[in-house]
Amino acid sequence: MAILPTPTGLIANGAAPGASERSGTTFQGILLLIGSCLPVLGAVLLAPSLPNLMQIFAATPGVAVLVPMMLTVPALMVAIVAPMAGAVADKVGRKQVLVVAMVAYAVLGVAPFFMDSLEAIVVTRVGVGICEGFIMTCCTTLLGDYYSAQRRNKYLSLQTVVTTISATVFLAAGGALGSLSWRAPFWLYAISILIAVPMMFVLWEPVKQPTKHLRQAVPWTQIIRPALVTLFGGIVFYTLVVHLSFLLAGQGLTDIGGIGLMAALASLATAVGAFSFRAIGKFGPHRLMPVAFGLSAVGFIVIWFAGSVPAVMTGAMLASAGAGLLLPTLLTWAVNLLALEVRGTGTGIWTSALWIGQFISPFIIAALGAAAGGMPAAVGILGIAAAIAAIVSFFAPGTSARTAEATSSVPVN
Repeated sequence: MAILPTPTGLIANGAAPGASERSGTTFQGILLLIGSCLPVLGAVLLAPSLPNLMQIFAATPGVAVLVPMMLTVPALMVAIVAPMAGAVADKVGRKQVLVVAMVAYAVLGVAPFFMDSLEAIVVTRVGVGICEGFIMTCCTTLLGDYYSAQRRNKYLSLQTVVTTISATVFLAAGGALGSLSWRAPFWLYAISILIAVPMMFVLWEPVKQPTKHLRQAVPWTQIIRPALVTLFGGIVFYTLVVHLSFLLAGQGLTDIGGIGLMAALASLATAVGAFSFRAIGKFGPHRLMPVAFGLSAVGFIVIWFAGSVPAVMTGAMLASAGAGLLLPTLLTWAVNLLALEVRGTGTGIWTSALWIGQFISPFIIAALGAAAGGMPAAVGILGIAAAIAAIVSFFAPGTSARTAEATSSVPVN
């Protein structure tokens, strides 16, 4: 029986598990951050064009289902594919898989420009989602590979900031291009080619530590708890992304421009929460998770009892700031537990959990709303659940640096 140091033990001493002496550059980090934005592109780019697409394909059977699927199918595919993407990246190599996925993403993303069949377009969207699963998993894994300690925390927090800001930019770009033609937004997917070219020449493949004793199995022991918490975190994070406009409309704000401005303010609060992780990430998930879930809980409960637009926005800003802090906290907790040899697989499982949470979030709110008498009450109940998560995460073992120090090795047969 061989005794191998665990990732948690290595993290306690300030080293990245499986890390080599080589470290990533700023330009490599920027490339990976930009690549991380592409799954967001798939999620929001077509949103402004959906009403127009409903009219254009009105004669197509099942149009009421197929058009929304253009937006939701990619997210579902990310959730399904991400664990497999991580396993493939561990076996084949992160860089090679990432570059191939980036090129395929451009081809499949642009393809609907040349199509007239709604069914065929939906099929390409399935392919786009598969590529997004590989891209997101590989970019996040390489950020974990290239950097350690505070630099890793910096880039993983920036990943949330950049993707949040990019969602606003892509929404605006999708609306502007969609006003020209329903086909025009699809050309934006071609930007992945422009990113793939420098990735091909600038990124490098991390060298795994050769050892006959290291077991390459799925790292369930390390990832299962972060993944389960992230599943709930995805529900919390996505709730206001989907439902804020309805909550504002319920308070009498129906102007699209006004709703857009309020959504932008909430998005800014998310970015501020994520950006704050750069300064406070050193406190670790044991202290940050209760704060993140706690802010979300307070914000959701304020929305529950809100009687005006300013009150709703007060709650939304608090909850969004908490959600922004939550994502990098969960991500660094997961990545820091994974050895390099299985980091792709573990990151894929984490990514899948996040996107499943985001995908089921609207269904959870709808079910709670039907049972509790409306959307504000549903959000409030989710706030109570977030408060419970804050308390449990504070007292639960396994999220603090002290636990990492106590667990320094595991037996491997």
